[in-house]
Amino acid sequence: MAKIKRRGESGAAKAYVTRSAAIKKLQCSLADFRRLCILKGIFPREPRSRKKANKGSSAPTSFYYAKDIAYLAHEPVLKKLREHKAFAKKLARALGRGEWSSAKSLDEQKPVYRLDHIIKERYPTFTDAVRDIDDALCMIFLFATLPSNPRIPPTLISNCARLAAEWQLYVMRSQSLRKVFLSIKGVYYQAEVMDQTVTWLVPYMFTQTIPTDVDVRVMLTFLELYQTLLGFVFFKLYTDIGLVYPPPLDVKKDEEAAGVGAFNLNEIPQPDALQSNPGPNVDANGKKISSKDVRQTIKSINADASAPSAGTKSTALEAEAPSTEETFVPQPSKNATGLETVDLPTLQSIASLPQTTNTSLFSPFVFFLSRETPRPLFEFIVRSFGGRIGWPASSGAGSPISEDDESITHVIIDRPVVPKAGETEGQALLRLKRKYVQPQWVVDCINAQKILPEELYGQGKTLPPHLSPFGEQRGAYEPLLNGEGGDGNAAEAEGSEVDEDEEMAEDEETAPILKEATVADPALLRAAEIAAEAAGVDAETFSKETKKAQKRSRTSEKTVGLEGEENMNKMMMSNKKRQLYERMKHGERKRAAEVSLSDQR
Repeated sequence: MAKIKRRGESGAAKAYVTRSAAIKKLQCSLADFRRLCILKGIFPREPRSRKKANKGSSAPTSFYYAKDIAYLAHEPVLKKLREHKAFAKKLARALGRGEWSSAKSLDEQKPVYRLDHIIKERYPTFTDAVRDIDDALCMIFLFATLPSNPRIPPTLISNCARLAAEWQLYVMRSQSLRKVFLSIKGVYYQAEVMDQTVTWLVPYMFTQTIPTDVDVRVMLTFLELYQTLLGFVFFKLYTDIGLVYPPPLDVKKDEEAAGVGAFNLNEIPQPDALQSNPGPNVDANGKKISSKDVRQTIKSINADASAPSAGTKSTALEAEAPSTEETFVPQPSKNATGLETVDLPTLQSIASLPQTTNTSLFSPFVFFLSRETPRPLFEFIVRSFGGRIGWPASSGAGSPISEDDESITHVIIDRPVVPKAGETEGQALLRLKRKYVQPQWVVDCINAQKILPEELYGQGKTLPPHLSPFGEQRGAYEPLLNGEGGDGNAAEAEGSEVDEDEEMAEDEETAPILKEATVADPALLRAAEIAAEAAGVDAETFSKETKKAQKRSRTSEKTVGLEGEENMNKMMMSNKKRQLYERMKHGERKRAAEVSLSDQR
């Protein structure tokens, strides 16, 4: 006899759990449940039939996978949260009774949970972690700019500022920055780290206000996870380039507003430097062997291996020794057809290829910041591309270049031209040697991967449009499309306009003839050719236009066929999927219209 199926014990009702049922099963509060879901990466799911998943009820609720909730039941963080709940009750009772000694001992034994195991679970490889640090960096830089607030502890803000500075130091040291965009929201950066593209947003250094309608507790839970993640990632990144992590902070420089200059980047000591500290003695077969004996034995082994026993033997060994360089040895093919073999690329040939990104773009230049320009922004950008930069004392301490330094080539200034009274001859000569540019010049040079003309970005001049380098459309970033090259480009544009006018005139002349030429009948095609000769159209132009017209007709026929098939497919869709499909097609048409409009401009 078959087993009787009961309602709510199979299918969607068993695969999904409502939020209230999940909280009841885990025996935790709603706030703790939200925290667990954020830390573990568990989010609500949408079943196909909400009524079946809710056992016949149509009440609005959130659903989770039953397997995810069972996974949460064995989480060590949940156990610590329960211990913290019991600890809070004991502490409140001790404080209410006035038992200060027991309250102090309880506070010293406060349960604390760690998120190390969660980071290892969610990011099995280091590449996965680097790929997912975009949101973490945005959150860190946001909290680093927040003012002191009762809802956010000051230690948290200082820790975020430290992590932000450590990330900037790594990007500057490894020269990983690729793109910069100055937007209304803030400054968008894009770096390439471990062959992964990392994009983050940094707010401008204005006074921030925290809205009252924002649930800071949810953001703090995300921030807790992101701080642990970035700690792991930064340790690996710093270690790979041979730097000590965390970099030590000079408190005196930090109090003088030195910024990232307050951190000291120290290299990891090499094993040769550790040989001066002898290790402990080791017992081996009843005999004590020190680290000094081990080093001497290794040296003698290396000396014996490098010394040749005989001339002929040495030559023979050298001939038999395999080469350490990776080379490609072509082998004859069994199915050879007599064609020439193609040289395949090797690791050496790939490494010798020129880099697409010029990481030393600003290395020949020395910059100086005017007092109204943001120092953290341009110090990070210029140093990431190999340049040197200085700033006035009003922008902070630690400037490596003074304002009177003769090596300064560019001054970044963001104020109108004001005639200087009482300027000495030396100051005037020094000012003529330097180039005064507006801040946008630095960013546009980075995105264009070349040094742009400074005249277009001179002090007090109207700047060219600053377009985003992150656009996917064709021609998304052309900052000097109408300006670079001066009169030459204007002449080219004039010439292109004349050519377009001539082409339009030719099209108007040949349009009625080509309507007949699109027909596949040879007799009509020959009659159209005779009419074109009478109209003064040469044979070459007629043949080109004929091919274009026939291609357009074939494309239109194909489009009509695709549209009919597309309409048939839409008829088989549900209403929800059809609406989603229409929104997608609307977005595609809108992007195509934007691209065509930019091409016309």
